[in-house]
Amino acid sequence: MLPLTGISSMATRGVLTELARVHADTTGRRVDVLAVGGVDAARRVQDGEAFDFAVLARDVIDRLAAGNRVDPETVTDLVRSDIAIAVAKGAARPDIGSESALREAVLRARRVGYSSGPSGDYVRELLARWGLAGELASRLVQTAPGVPVGSLIAQGDVELGFQQLSELMHVQGVDVIGLLPTPIRRTTVFTAAVCTASAQPEATRALLAFLASGAADAVKRGHGMEPVPAA
Repeated sequence: MLPLTGISSMATRGVLTELARVHADTTGRRVDVLAVGGVDAARRVQDGEAFDFAVLARDVIDRLAAGNRVDPETVTDLVRSDIAIAVAKGAARPDIGSESALREAVLRARRVGYSSGPSGDYVRELLARWGLAGELASRLVQTAPGVPVGSLIAQGDVELGFQQLSELMHVQGVDVIGLLPTPIRRTTVFTAAVCTASAQPEATRALLAFLASGAADAVKRGHGMEPVPAA
């Protein structure tokens, strides 16, 4: 059997890698997933590269479906992912229990890191809402696509970092101190779809059915994500 090939953003790299192994052990069909920055992944699917499936934020998949780059009938929500906040391992943990406390923690931080993905977009929205975008401009560090914020924290390049929990929780040298406080919490839904360039659409549909099934729930939670209940 030919392997299935997929492309995803970095947020789902860990969970898809593990679930691909489970699927291969069960069916004998290998699944290869290329994880890159979300912007790059969307561009490559838009350009018609021969992937069997894509896993990206729901709004991105919807745009690709509207452009006939993924099959709209196969769009399948997989996981909900929250933005987390982290510091270097062993560092003092600022109070992030409320929106005002988090704002103060950001103000006090020497440098603040955020991603080029959905979590980074939301951090920029928060800073603008708080009126801090200009004041903090020289202290903000946005990672390049595909570069984890956790690496900047571990290296001491930033003091406080924001990214999807799944991308921070397994990074050595980093302590996750919590999620965004409830009033400003932002959850991203990551969604799969069969690419119209796929040469194996039926086998890919079967894979997506597995990824969305209850059999995958424990793995998803182990990577800091919540399953999306079937509609």
